[in-house]
Amino acid sequence: MRLATYNISSCIGADRRFNPARTASVLRSLDADVIALQEVEHQSVNGQDLLDYLAGETGLVAIPGPIFLRKTFHYGNALLTRAKLLQVQRYDLSASWREPRGAIDVDLKWRGQKIRVVATHLGLTIRERKLQIQQLLSLGLTPDEGRTVLMGDFNEWWPWSRALRWLCSAFGQFPAPASFPARYPLLALDRIWLHGHRRLLALEVEASSLTRVASDHLPVKAVVEW
Repeated sequence: MRLATYNISSCIGADRRFNPARTASVLRSLDADVIALQEVEHQSVNGQDLLDYLAGETGLVAIPGPIFLRKTFHYGNALLTRAKLLQVQRYDLSASWREPRGAIDVDLKWRGQKIRVVATHLGLTIRERKLQIQQLLSLGLTPDEGRTVLMGDFNEWWPWSRALRWLCSAFGQFPAPASFPARYPLLALDRIWLHGHRRLLALEVEASSLTRVASDHLPVKAVVEW
């Protein structure tokens, strides 16, 4: 299974241009079976919702997870997948004093197996990230015999933070390539965690001339054998 997580920055690139076609090109280049998206702004692209546009351009099924739900502004997380959707739940991870945050929790059927995928975008402060990771771990993400993917923009740049140590205790150590800022990546903000897999075949950033300009984050991708 090919996995990817990508903060698309509302399809606004380093050139400050809103260019959903460019974002769609990046998504196609990933050739992933499941993609977690962050900073998806639900605006119109040629009369079509942005997420629906990206799904159509990639041939994947879209699962929205907006965290801002206002009459004129929907914004948040999403998943794109070619696997069969079995179940979806959405969780509010917001700290009352900060901007809203959330997670999408889905069960997918992939080659006869059930794979749980949780996609999120955590807060900017240490205090809220600790609370949010505690909330995520309370969902029971690493059960015996369970196959789980946790991925997204964790906004955690300090590699020895307590919050990351909690995740390492639950999932184990995984490579964390630098993905931000896209032009000169220094920080490992975007991560993929796995549980119940046989082998991790690859985990790396997608660094190209296109990805370096399409968003301020690089996509992180993994290939896993279940």
